[in-house]
Amino acid sequence: MTSPKDGSPIVTNDPLWLASASPRRQALLEQIGLTPDKVMPADIDETPAPRELPQAYAKRMAIEKGKRIDLQGGDGAPPYVLSADTVVAVGRRILPKTTTEEQVRTCLHLLSGRAHRVYTGISLMHADTHLVKIVQSRVHFKRLNEDEIAWYIDTGDWEGKAGGYAIQGQAAVFVKSLQGSFSNVVGLPLFETAGLLKGCGYRF
Repeated sequence: MTSPKDGSPIVTNDPLWLASASPRRQALLEQIGLTPDKVMPADIDETPAPRELPQAYAKRMAIEKGKRIDLQGGDGAPPYVLSADTVVAVGRRILPKTTTEEQVRTCLHLLSGRAHRVYTGISLMHADTHLVKIVQSRVHFKRLNEDEIAWYIDTGDWEGKAGGYAIQGQAAVFVKSLQGSFSNVVGLPLFETAGLLKGCGYRF
């Protein structure tokens, strides 16, 4: 996928497919003027492997999501297949995408008064090219009391969120500081994603 003259990427307008069920990732792409031609959630087993580190898990999930979509193929020009996975981690511990009040309460107690890491693995496939990147941000929560935890649980804003919170939602009042990409914590680091797309020849 490089020019035979100077080694620069060949610029194409092949279709962009997003392998994600997350409306947040779609909204983030639209923020920089990109609307996927197809949104195709990948159905994969998201269980972490024994002793798997958060960075490795985020990378593996992003790659597996993209490969699952890519295997479905398509007619015409080869699509750009963009996939990502975001992981919230306290040390080596991977926090779940919370579905119950018990899970979110446990997550908030772990996050209370301390810093944690958010990792996003990004996978981009096009023709014979496959690019992968890991981005991390550091988020520091204030110390939470039981009333604040109960209030947040009542909002329902935590449902299906990695680590039990969405930084762009009501949990923003808990965030003392952020180091790194804000959009990474939301679910897709835009600077790095745009760089991968441009590096792979995608035309904005």
